[in-house]
Amino acid sequence: MSQPALMNTYGRLPVTFTRGEGVRLFDTEGKRYLDCISGVGVNALGHAHPAVTEAIQTQAGQLLHTSNLYSVQKQQQLAEALCAVSGMDNVFFSNSGAEANEAAIKLARMHGHNRNIEIPHVIVMEQAFHGRTLATLTASGNRKIQVGFEPLVRGFIRAPYGDIAALETIAHNNDSVAAVLIEPIQGEGGIRTLPPEYLAQLRALCDKHDWLLMLDEVQSGNGRTGKYFAYQHSGILPDVVVTAKGLGNGVPIGACLAHGKAASLFHPGNHGSTFGGNPLVCAAGLAVVSTLTSNNMIEQIAESGRYLIAGLKKQLESAAHVKEVRGQGLMVGIELTTPCAPLVTQALAKGLLINVTSERVVRLLPPLIINQQEIDELLSILCPLILAWADQGSAA
Repeated sequence: MSQPALMNTYGRLPVTFTRGEGVRLFDTEGKRYLDCISGVGVNALGHAHPAVTEAIQTQAGQLLHTSNLYSVQKQQQLAEALCAVSGMDNVFFSNSGAEANEAAIKLARMHGHNRNIEIPHVIVMEQAFHGRTLATLTASGNRKIQVGFEPLVRGFIRAPYGDIAALETIAHNNDSVAAVLIEPIQGEGGIRTLPPEYLAQLRALCDKHDWLLMLDEVQSGNGRTGKYFAYQHSGILPDVVVTAKGLGNGVPIGACLAHGKAASLFHPGNHGSTFGGNPLVCAAGLAVVSTLTSNNMIEQIAESGRYLIAGLKKQLESAAHVKEVRGQGLMVGIELTTPCAPLVTQALAKGLLINVTSERVVRLLPPLIINQQEIDELLSILCPLILAWADQGSAA
């Protein structure tokens, strides 16, 4: 699909969409698709959601941008809504998840310098993904996205995901640590989940050593896992939590939320953003938060996730080439024993949009509004493709 005016940064699929409605997308030929990747977790409320559409249209007719030289009413309202739903104290708004993670990394370094650590370090995880800026791609545990961009940013220590003993060893041998940055569920890393007790243990370890506990919920936040934030399944409160993607339902917004000692680290001049938190994106964000927190929607997402995972396990349990079905809420991964990228184009041909990450994990991030009938449709298309992959994968 040649597009010579664009930099060659994406391996795009041979389809162009012209409109969307709920969980559906329609291409230039009028073909209908069931969207089960939702713009990589962005379109949390689906396409053309009436509340988001109305909020954007109304705000666009009033005021788009003034800059953060002035008070922004919608920004204050969205910050209050996010603090109320998260238990955090304050918010910095950016334009993306990577930018929000940059803010978190700067908070960690400020915290470290306040502790008189000459070169503060942040512990990050194997197979993590935090963004494509220089600091966040260094923090990511994927060598493929780092190649060619050296020298990388110093100040990171890599640890195994889900291994609390490894962090205790780092704590014993290193006094330069200021923070831990971790995804409660690794998205790009293959929908990898943590042991149930891990976040509580990590919270205690961070308290013991005066580390900031920083959670990257760019993909797992905003209702995706059946709680507003994934950390709420564990009953802990982080010092910093980062979100983006589903917060804007398609408009570019990121947020770095802070609590306690982390909430007072930044002062005027320490950080900023020209576009961050402008009236338009905050109007959209307010519509998203309001919708997610009304009419028991979060509970419905949790139930939909249980229904989807149960359906996948039932239909795929006999397949030897299916290693595991895992996830939480509507953040689901199906790990196969062989690389399975061609499943994406096979599903596309049948009107289903999915994604493969970490070479062999089918990733499902359907809009949070998906109902059981639509989940049944997803299962009826995807499961036969995965079951047939045994022969195709061995022949590849």
